[in-house]
Amino acid sequence: MTKTNIHSIVLASGNQGKIREIKQILNKALPGIEVKGLKDFPSIGDIPETGKTFQENALIKARTVMKETGLISIADDSGLVVPALGGDPGVYSARYAGENATDQDNNDKLLQAMANLDGDQRQASFVCVMAAVMPDGREMTVQGEWKGLIALTEKGDNGFGYDPLFYDPELGLHSAQMKPELKNSRSHRGKALDKLASKWRDFVQS
Repeated sequence: MTKTNIHSIVLASGNQGKIREIKQILNKALPGIEVKGLKDFPSIGDIPETGKTFQENALIKARTVMKETGLISIADDSGLVVPALGGDPGVYSARYAGENATDQDNNDKLLQAMANLDGDQRQASFVCVMAAVMPDGREMTVQGEWKGLIALTEKGDNGFGYDPLFYDPELGLHSAQMKPELKNSRSHRGKALDKLASKWRDFVQS
C-alpha cells in the first residue's frame, strides 16, 4: 500500500485572500507542512458548488481536488449568515449580487437589504466549515463561527468580502480594521482551522 504523503496538502480554493489566511494559520498550527493551492493545479479548473449547505460544498470541493491530485485535500466553504434575512446570503455569499459580483456589489446589496433593520436585527455570523479528505477516502469536517453585527457603513482596508461591514462588538472593530493576527484569532476560519489542527495528527495517522 502506498504511504500517504501527510506533509503536503492542497487547499481547494482559488481565492487568494482565503488561501493567504489559511496558510498563515496552518503554518503556525502545523509546522513543516507544504501548502498548495489550486493555482498549482490549473488543470482542475472551477469546481461547481452545488451543495445546499456549507458542509456539502466543502466536501464536494475537497473530494474533487483529492481525486485530481492524489494528495490530502482541505476545502472550506464559508459565508455570512444573517438571521433577519432568513439566513442569507449563506452559501451564496460570494455571488449574492450575481455570478460575477464583486465584493463591493455584494456589500452594496447587503446594505440595501438591511436598510430598514436596526439593533438586534443586524446580528450576523460568519460561518466556516472545513473539510479534509484523505486519499484513502477518510473524511473529517469541522465548523467555526464568528458572531457580530452588520454595520451601517464600511470601515477598514484589510481582508476581503464582507469584512468592511462585519463589526465585532467585543473588540469594537470592523473585521477589515483588524490586523491578520488579530482577525485569525477571532474569525470563523481561524476557529475551524484550530479544530482541524487539533484533530490532524489522529486523522492522518489513524
